[in-house]
Amino acid sequence: MKFVADFHIHSKYARATSKDMNIEELDKWAKIKGVTVLGTGDFTHPAWLRELQEKLEPAESGLLKPKKTVGEDYTRFMLTVEVSSIYSKGDKVRRIHNIIFAPSFEVVDKINTQLGWIGNLKSDGRPILGLDAKELAKIVFGASSDCMLVPAHAWTPWFSIFGSKSGFDSIEECFEEYTKYIYAIETGLSSDPMMNWRISALDNITLISNSDCHSPSRIGREANVFDTDLSYKAITDVIKTKDKEKFLYTVEFYPEEGKYHVDGHRNCKFSCEPARTKELGGMCPKCNRPLTVGVLSRVEELADRPEGERPENAIPYKNLVPLDEIIGEAIGVGKASKAVKKEYNDLIKKLGNEFAILNDASREDIEHASSPEIAGGVMRVREGRVEISPGFDGEYGKVKIFKEGEAKGGTKQARLF
Repeated sequence: MKFVADFHIHSKYARATSKDMNIEELDKWAKIKGVTVLGTGDFTHPAWLRELQEKLEPAESGLLKPKKTVGEDYTRFMLTVEVSSIYSKGDKVRRIHNIIFAPSFEVVDKINTQLGWIGNLKSDGRPILGLDAKELAKIVFGASSDCMLVPAHAWTPWFSIFGSKSGFDSIEECFEEYTKYIYAIETGLSSDPMMNWRISALDNITLISNSDCHSPSRIGREANVFDTDLSYKAITDVIKTKDKEKFLYTVEFYPEEGKYHVDGHRNCKFSCEPARTKELGGMCPKCNRPLTVGVLSRVEELADRPEGERPENAIPYKNLVPLDEIIGEAIGVGKASKAVKKEYNDLIKKLGNEFAILNDASREDIEHASSPEIAGGVMRVREGRVEISPGFDGEYGKVKIFKEGEAKGGTKQARLF
């Protein structure tokens, strides 16, 4: 069965998240987006865990579904959490985020018991623990060999395994003897597989992509597309074996759109490419303070291959732009506007779900359901005909699909009047 999965999200109990991050809204938006398997996020938080246990029931082996679900059109949930580890190792403070996948509530209870001895799990949906990532791995795999541990947004400067500010230069340096149990890393919004392919040490590591969303409407902005059985073991086996027949592709942001793609200093509104950073000695030319070194520079630092090379066993990927952003630019208004929401809802109602529209719907069908401008925007994104001002130091990049004055044709209703 072909399906889309997004494993890394957060609940309403995590900091800076929407109060709508509850089971009902997550289920609704997963269907709107076209996501079949959704991570629960935050299973270490006691209140969220109670909600999961109260509102979900077993579906296929190792997966859960909302209670009282009728028919087969329902979201499957997989038990997941992101853990933040802050600790000293090798005379340096490390800040590493990892995603844990668990096959059952029983295994979750084992993990939570041990993590609860180390830190306060009630304080945040994504717990912050003074725990070496290696020791976290020991706890997770001690709870069950069926668990998975995946370094989250692996290149983000401040909180990741390869981050320029507090990370490591290799998986082995971070996890030591537990490296053999690390089968995958998450690329994050500011990197894509092609950038990761430049590091030969990652050739046998599976690259997965997830939304890390803090509001329901951002579900699936990055995701994974599989063709396998629906079960926890079937999905994790595909990730562990890097099976190209069953792991079809990942869905990626254009990496330039991520918040940490190039180097820069947000307060000074200054950004630059890696070569320029070297010329500047890593300092901002406006305030003479250190630049935040982004993902592009960090990949360049660790790469042992030239840009463009592709390992033989690489999983393909597609760069997409969220549908509301395409609509907003096509009709010349912000993506949060009422006009965009109306057009978005009309398209979903007529054509199914967002992934179906972005990936599969014909130009004619999209045009008939909306407008030539929106259909043209979707086609341009599919073909990679976009311009992006890259993100830096916490600022998202800005995608431009149309040239000045080219779109903004409005909705069909606007043109009619």
